[in-house]
Order: sequence, then C-alpha cells, then structure tokens
Amino acid sequence: MDDRNKKTGRIQSAPENFLDADLAHEITTKGLNPERRSFMLKSFLAASAAIASGSAFAGKAKSAGDPNILNLPEHSTTLGKPVTANPYGVPSKYETNLLRRESPGLTRVSAASVSFAPLQGLFGIITPSGLHFERHHQGWHDIDPSKHRFMINGLVKNPKVYTMDDLMRLPSVSRMHFIECGANSAMEWGNNAVPTVQYTHGMLSCSEFTGVPLSVLLDDCGYDKKKGKFVLAEGSDGSGMTRTVPIDQALDDVIVAWAMNGEMLRPENGYPLRLVVPGVQGVSWVKWLRRIEVGDKPYATKDEAVHYIDLMPDGQYRQYTSIQECKSVITSPSAGQVLLDKGFYNITGLAWSGRGKIKRVDVSVDGGKNWKKARLESPDLPKCLRRFNFDWVWDGSPAILQSRAIDETGYVQPKINELREVRGTRSIYHNNAIQSWKLAASGELSNVQTY
Repeated sequence: MDDRNKKTGRIQSAPENFLDADLAHEITTKGLNPERRSFMLKSFLAASAAIASGSAFAGKAKSAGDPNILNLPEHSTTLGKPVTANPYGVPSKYETNLLRRESPGLTRVSAASVSFAPLQGLFGIITPSGLHFERHHQGWHDIDPSKHRFMINGLVKNPKVYTMDDLMRLPSVSRMHFIECGANSAMEWGNNAVPTVQYTHGMLSCSEFTGVPLSVLLDDCGYDKKKGKFVLAEGSDGSGMTRTVPIDQALDDVIVAWAMNGEMLRPENGYPLRLVVPGVQGVSWVKWLRRIEVGDKPYATKDEAVHYIDLMPDGQYRQYTSIQECKSVITSPSAGQVLLDKGFYNITGLAWSGRGKIKRVDVSVDGGKNWKKARLESPDLPKCLRRFNFDWVWDGSPAILQSRAIDETGYVQPKINELREVRGTRSIYHNNAIQSWKLAASGELSNVQTY
C-alpha cells in the first residue's frame, strides 16, 4: 500500500450562510427562464464566496503530540451537569449550524415559505423532526387538537365527523416513508446555480408516520365501491389546499396521520392531522387535514389546474403527474464541502423511488464514464429513503462525483440531458436527473452539470 492509501481523508463543511433575497413572483407560473435563474444565482453568491474564501487544506499536526490526548479534559475530572433544565432535549451547542434554511425565492408571499433540510449533515435515513423540510402555502398554524374535526363525505353511505380522540381509538399503523416536494431540484433544470445539496435536494425528508389507514375510515363510512373513483383531500389552512388522490391509491397505503418520529406531528408539519400519500409529491400530503370527499372524477382544484403542473416544450402542461420517480444524490462529499487531504473517503448518499424499493445504486467518480456498485444499507423499504455508501481513495486529482439509482421496476435514473430531451428546460417540477459534484485538486467541491 502506498503512502496516499495510508492517509485518512477528512471533510470540512464550508460556512453556511442565511440567504436573504426578494421573492421571485412569477417563477411558478412561467417557469425558470434565464433572467429568473440569474436572479437566483445572485441570491446564492454569498454562500459560494464563503466556500471559495476558505483554505483548502489543513496543516499537519505537530509531531510533539496531541494535547487533547496527553492532557485530561475538564469533563474527565469534574462533575457533570444534572438533568437538563430544558424538558425537551436540544442538540449540542456544537451542532447549532445544522439548520433548515429558507429559500431565497420560489414563493409568492412571505407566509408561503420553503425551508430546506440539511442533507449534507444527516445520517441514516430518518430526518429529525426539527430538521424536516417545510413548505407552506399560507403559513403554518398550531391548532387546538380538542377542537379539530375531520369529515368524510361525498359518495359514502354514512358521512361522518371524527374528533382526534375518535381517530386515535381506531387501529393504527406506523410506517417509514420519504416525502419530497415536486419542486425539489427545480433550479437544476437550467444552469446550476445553487451551491450545496441542501438547496439542490433539501426539499426531501423521511420519517416514521403513525395514523389510521384511510381505507379503514372509508370502510367505516361505507364508500361507494362502484362510483367512487377518486378522493379529494382538503386542508384547513387559509390557502384552501385541496388535492385529488385516485381511490386505488387511497385504499392502498395512504394514512391519516397524527404522529411523526414517535411524537405528535409538529405544527409546521400539519399538527394535529395530515395525509400521508407514499411515493407522491409532497403537496398531496395535505396538512391540517379536515376533510376527505369521495367522488367519481378528478377535482381539478386550483393547485392541480394552475399549480404543480409540468410545462412541456410544446407549450402544453402535464397535469396530475404526482409520482416522484427514482432519484438519488450524494450528500457527502458534496458541493460546499472541502476535502482536507488525500486518502480514503466514504462517499455516501440517499436514493428513493415513488414506485417502490431501491434495488441498486451505482457511483461514478469520473463524470459517468465508469460506474461501480455502491453498498446499500438497511432497512430496505418501499417508498422510503435508502442510504448508500461507496469506498473511495482520492489521489488528489480533479473528479466528478455522481450517483445513479435503479428501482424495483427497472427504471434507471436519467442524465439531465436525457430528461431535457423529453421535458425541455422550462419545467419546475419532477426533476430526478443525476446530480454532479465537481471536485477540484484544491479539495473544494462545487455544483456542476455534465452531459
């Protein structure tokens, strides 16, 4: 083994910056044209400047010895603190930089906000509740559960209104699923502009959800099995969020959920009740859920007719494109980070598919010229994140890191140019293209697109 293989690689995260910019008013209706992409790029310059200003490599440790080993630290010689004064535990003060960060655009009013999960700093597949990404259409509410009511009506024999106590007495299930906003990776349709994986893919999270299967409630109300073809889910926030779900899907794995990661939902995640629609874009996971209506046709609500639709190259729109297709991303090393030395690195990331399980992930370090199979970690669950790892020794040369996922249907995650051939460049939603991270000889990583 040569000297470089004996070295241990290290990763340094570049400083994160709070990005403050005006909201991009027309993005959701007219797509991300060059002017809007330029606007977004300028919004992220602060983060990129912070990355470029840092030193690429750390100095060698002095041979005199490490004082952190030679001298006993204070915590080894003194009495520790008692039970924390904060009844609800919080992270270490040394981890305060790992935060959800707001979007500098993509929304219309201040109450309609987006925050991104810090994928680069997460482990395993479960997103801590406090770091779960947020998307609000009219701001979030903290609703009194004793006053919240949930109704099922429409093509049912026995329309009913449930209290939270009623729902929580019914048979419940707990399942782990990913949730991804349909606009995740939206900026990558054009020239890549955002500097870290938190912004390219951070509208993605994965949690354990607990609630009652919607099928149980539909049976309880006696839904019309002949005429009932769709259900309408309605939220109780000011935006009047409503979404259509096919009845077959509603009867399969949809959950009316009140808990996430072992505790009640957080207010920003829909407390006290939300819909969980596995594999489908997050907008259909209606928060602050108050009503399900059974109908015989799609409802074409405002958020299905003029929002969350895909603008095609011929000027037409795709509607009801809800499934989140097979996708993956390397979370570390990734753009915004710096490799401090040559040597061994664990390339790690996440893969997911709205159509079932992930069966394989390949990794390339030369921009897709050669691929090698990554190691998939457990658990292996449908419509859930899957962690992958890949052993790699960096020799100090420039590289381009990529991952490519394949799901159980045989679908292979496409390159960005392959996706553009079908979808054009004016889309916002459902970008599941391969993501590339460019590694410079200095150790700095940046966002780049390869074809």
